[in-house]
Amino acid sequence: MPKLGLIAGGGRLPLEIAEHCRRVGRPLFVVRLKGIAEPALSGFEGADVGLAELGKCIRTLKRSACRAICLAGQVSRPDFTQLTPDLRGLAALPAVIAAARKGDDALLRFLLGEFEKEGFAIEGAEAVMGGLSLPRGPLGRHAPTPEQLADAEKAMQVARAIGGLDIGQGAVVCDGLVLAVEAQEGTDAMLARVATLAAHLHGHEGDRRGVLAKVPKPIQETRVDLPTMGLATVRAAATAGLVGIVGEAGRLLVLDRPEAVALADELGLFVLGVEPQGG
Repeated sequence: MPKLGLIAGGGRLPLEIAEHCRRVGRPLFVVRLKGIAEPALSGFEGADVGLAELGKCIRTLKRSACRAICLAGQVSRPDFTQLTPDLRGLAALPAVIAAARKGDDALLRFLLGEFEKEGFAIEGAEAVMGGLSLPRGPLGRHAPTPEQLADAEKAMQVARAIGGLDIGQGAVVCDGLVLAVEAQEGTDAMLARVATLAAHLHGHEGDRRGVLAKVPKPIQETRVDLPTMGLATVRAAATAGLVGIVGEAGRLLVLDRPEAVALADELGLFVLGVEPQGG
């Protein structure tokens, strides 16, 4: 297996990938994005690199003999005026800003292109470790009723619609009513917002109603930016009174899978994988 350069943002996903590589004996070097990557990644061979230090990132990966890279984890769009780029980052900055104006996916595609020009192969998280993505059907003990499935289908429809506009990946629907759509705030913040809505609009413990859908955008660079769910998602959905989470099979990553499924089972939530659109 070629040595993997893991460019690590925030959240659990980079740590799961690093731990997987350690278990299977795959050579690994972790580029920890300063101020973003989880501290636990310091236990792996690697280096700390600033968000705009493109030249340092590429040089470090090459010196470490990495032949493939995986970009994983959460990285919020930065304030470009506050970045401190190195020479390579400074040269790329005008193109980075121009791509960013076209949306997050255009920005990701530009950055991937910079690494591909340097000879690195790009591997998605699912390609690196497998078994991360949501399977088809219910994942766990609970399955949706016909009424809940109708909410799930509408939530998927809404999530796909906002994805087509490059807005976000998630939506919440309860009893046919759209309660929230996700933009830059992220899924957990969107669910926290749902929890503050009038009590009659969503469910509660003992009478759960409403479904969260998470779907990739149609133009999304799925090698590096598939939507994810995990323990925090399940907890936030439960706090919002929801009854389930739905995503496209093979196109939603489930982090801490055994624990997340056990928690959903305990709280009475279904987790459902459906056929991708056009699949």
